[in-house]
Amino acid sequence: MKNPLVSIIILNWNGLEHLKSCLPSVIGQTYKNIEIIVVDNGSTDGSVEYVRQNYDTIKLACNSTNVGFSKGNNIGIGVASGKYIAVLNNDTELDQNWVSSLVDVAEKHPDAGMFACKILSYYDRNQIDCVGHLIYPDGLSRGRGRGEVDEGQYDIIEEVAFPSGCAALYRKEMLEQIGLFDERFFIYVEDSDLGMRGRLAGWKCLYVPNAVVYHKYSATVGEYSPQKAFLVERNRIWFVVKNFPFTMIISSFYHTFLRYLFQGYDALFGSGASSKFISNESKWILISVLFKAYWSALSGIPEMLRKRREIHEQKQVTNNEIRRWYRDYRISVREIALKA
Repeated sequence: MKNPLVSIIILNWNGLEHLKSCLPSVIGQTYKNIEIIVVDNGSTDGSVEYVRQNYDTIKLACNSTNVGFSKGNNIGIGVASGKYIAVLNNDTELDQNWVSSLVDVAEKHPDAGMFACKILSYYDRNQIDCVGHLIYPDGLSRGRGRGEVDEGQYDIIEEVAFPSGCAALYRKEMLEQIGLFDERFFIYVEDSDLGMRGRLAGWKCLYVPNAVVYHKYSATVGEYSPQKAFLVERNRIWFVVKNFPFTMIISSFYHTFLRYLFQGYDALFGSGASSKFISNESKWILISVLFKAYWSALSGIPEMLRKRREIHEQKQVTNNEIRRWYRDYRISVREIALKA
């Protein structure tokens, strides 16, 4: 198929101001065989009315409440018709060749089921937000290159761990095989989970440097909010239980302990994420959030173990190959714990 249909799913929750810059950049793509699906999670700011009044070619799926990132995107995927499924945050703006760059690479690499973009800061367009993900051995991940100045150091097509759910392209064939986003995650780490399930099933992820996106980063939830800290910590535990080999689950406790030591130091003396969280909230709120995250994670372990069995029944790679991924795409404890 020369110009396969690409379904672009934009999840929205009270993001009217974001949509005003996002949607024109999607409509203005040089690649024209696209369908655009906006999934609205119960917005009250006039977002739905804005889309209806200004974009009669856009499909709207409206939820009465905020069902989260995972379920919201799954609803969009459910009504999508494309060979490829693109998920896109509403707080983004696309380069006009974003879709064409992704499709060009995807059509040449049928063994790849996921495609990562060059995501730059919306406010400083020479600063990298994410060019694929790196992963720490306790399940946390961070955007590769985040905070660096874009000087062409990430300008080659190459394999990466998995894409950011902020802006990614997925082959529908892969999603039909492995399933969609895990709706129990609600938001955060769901892209890591989907990406790792894809890799375990034998699919690759390629980074496409010409697919450029500008992102506002944590514009919806807040970069250092208690809600985000809770969801990230809980969900990374579920991610580990579902996807890690057993020996790596055991070793993840050590890596978490080491991360907490570095984060504790940062909270007291540093200027990274833990320090900024405490300056916005307090150390007692941070401790409370961690306890709540572990309690919530424990309640979900039986379900995650059932999902683990399903995932590993269709695993197409060896445990040695999985360990190689975590070496090749690893982020250091210093970077995961001390950088903002």
